[in-house]
Amino acid sequence: MQATAEKIMTQITPATQPHTELKDFLFTSESVSEGHPDKVCDQISDALVDLHMGLDPYSRCAIETVATTDTVIIVGETRCNGTITHDMIRDVVRNKIKEIGYDQEGFSYKTVNIDVKLHNQSADIAVGVDAAGSKEEGAGDQGIMFGYACNETPELMPAAIHYSHKILEALAAARHSGVLAKLEPDAKSQVTLEYRNGKPVRATSIVVSTQHAEGLSQADVKAMVRPYVEKVMPAGWMCDEAEFYVNPTGRFVIGGPVGDSGLTGRKIIVDTYGGSCPHGGGAFSGKDPTKVDRSAAYVTRYLAKNIVAAGYAERCTIQLSYAIGVSKPLSLYVNTHGTGTVEEAQIVKAINELVDLSPRGIREHLKLNRPIYARTAAYGHFGRAPEADGGFSWEKTDLIDGLRKILG
Repeated sequence: MQATAEKIMTQITPATQPHTELKDFLFTSESVSEGHPDKVCDQISDALVDLHMGLDPYSRCAIETVATTDTVIIVGETRCNGTITHDMIRDVVRNKIKEIGYDQEGFSYKTVNIDVKLHNQSADIAVGVDAAGSKEEGAGDQGIMFGYACNETPELMPAAIHYSHKILEALAAARHSGVLAKLEPDAKSQVTLEYRNGKPVRATSIVVSTQHAEGLSQADVKAMVRPYVEKVMPAGWMCDEAEFYVNPTGRFVIGGPVGDSGLTGRKIIVDTYGGSCPHGGGAFSGKDPTKVDRSAAYVTRYLAKNIVAAGYAERCTIQLSYAIGVSKPLSLYVNTHGTGTVEEAQIVKAINELVDLSPRGIREHLKLNRPIYARTAAYGHFGRAPEADGGFSWEKTDLIDGLRKILG
């Protein structure tokens, strides 16, 4: 496998290839708040993953949530060495909706109808994934996963998605505290940045759309939102007033699952890098860590972040691929986009020495068999601080010493 990966690297992305990427351009990313209908569903699905993982760290979950007016539907398949009743599931759903802040006509944690349609995991999937005898644990599905890191922000995240998230986090914190009590949970942000010589220098436009109470004008909402946006953006980065758009339609009272239905897994670019790197297509929320859609996307971020943090590149994209039931990755791809200080093939060798990229190896290295997932499901899975209980373990930079021992 290693030799194959090295051959692929040499053919596709040698560090000596001409670097022809744009240097001066505009780039835009968007985020959505915890109250966006799709994010409501992501958070419910991941809260249910946590329910299962808390009872059995080796639970299997593939949980999808649908939300619409007065209704939440839970579908999918699970396996858990513990008793989970439909009443327990409904309690988790109501508590999550309450935590987000929905107690409005058409969608309230008190009155929402919750329909649970979960069933047992497919035996055909289980036999392919489970370890048995001399067979190692296999990947939960085929697929390709990408990770990315860059030095545009201290968190080593692309700047446009980073500031899009931070705007909405700031507004949500003010809403929860009561300072902005007239804002409601549903919101979106969008930040367009100007790049000069490959580096972001300022915002050329910022868009914020936020649900609000009846009776507020567009000007009222803009005045409420402005100080939080200005505080988030770096000094001198705020866009011109003519390019600062708040609720461009003029009114946003009807929102959340009343205004638009929600579904788990529809905000995969918001969840990752805002379009700054490729995406394999798989969603994260509702899935246990045997699903490489989730765990391999986490480990590729971990690897890319450590490579950039160690100073071996200013930007790094990593791809892994898997086949269902097969334990070892089919390919490993590294691209430092012409910013690397060592050959990509050397980085591939170092990664293979430092980390076991089988599904079991990833789970054990990052300690993913824990109830740590509900917190990931709003404001991005990446660029967050590692937490004491193991949350966001893929954001650690504990490979730096190992990389330096191998790469110099």
